[in-house]
Amino acid sequence: MSEISWIDLGALAWFLVLWSAYTYYGDSKKGYGQTLLTVMRKHREVWMMRMLRRENRVADVTIMSAIMRNVGLFSTTTLFILAGLLAILGSVDKAQSLVQDLPFVYTATRVEWELKVLLLLMIFIYAFFKFAWSLRQFNYALVLVGAAPPPSEIDTPAATKLAHGAARIVSGGVLNFNRGVRAYYFGLAVLSWFIHPVLFAVITVWVVAVLYRREFRSHTLELLDSIPEPEDLTDTQP
Repeated sequence: MSEISWIDLGALAWFLVLWSAYTYYGDSKKGYGQTLLTVMRKHREVWMMRMLRRENRVADVTIMSAIMRNVGLFSTTTLFILAGLLAILGSVDKAQSLVQDLPFVYTATRVEWELKVLLLLMIFIYAFFKFAWSLRQFNYALVLVGAAPPPSEIDTPAATKLAHGAARIVSGGVLNFNRGVRAYYFGLAVLSWFIHPVLFAVITVWVVAVLYRREFRSHTLELLDSIPEPEDLTDTQP
């Protein structure tokens, strides 16, 4: 630890606190106002109730498969990033010499460089686990779509419970996918740490501001929230 400066340790602590605090704030169910996650949860409930009423559910399977392909793409990309980071970790001296020639770059020791690369590795390992679990949850939801009863049997408590359960599993998959993508945002912030720890702290704040703007104050959120629930399904909501 003696080879790591206090300014680097402070920037790292600031980064971890902001990421943890925003994750708690953005994903908390205690309610801090409407977010993209909470608004889309309502639409997923409607989707699954509509699915019960369809005789042919190919469209629902197609939608789920498209979502799973997107998650799978992020999972594969994350593995490539991890492979690249492991390669950099094995040749820190070369990477350090390339960056040190840039202007305004903070002079860092080899230990500090290894810490920064290790942080990136941990971030993208976390992202991979989130994407992998998200993919499994979508697989489970796809099984529930296949197990849904025919339209002639949808007016039963079991059918309604299945639809709500499928919607919740899809929401869980989306939550984990969102956390994985959020890790990409914070991983990009860590790249600025290789230039200067103060810049790292500033970029971290900027990333939090961007995420907050998109999840709590975006025009897309306003449009999604303005869509009313179908009147024929309001009595089936839990």
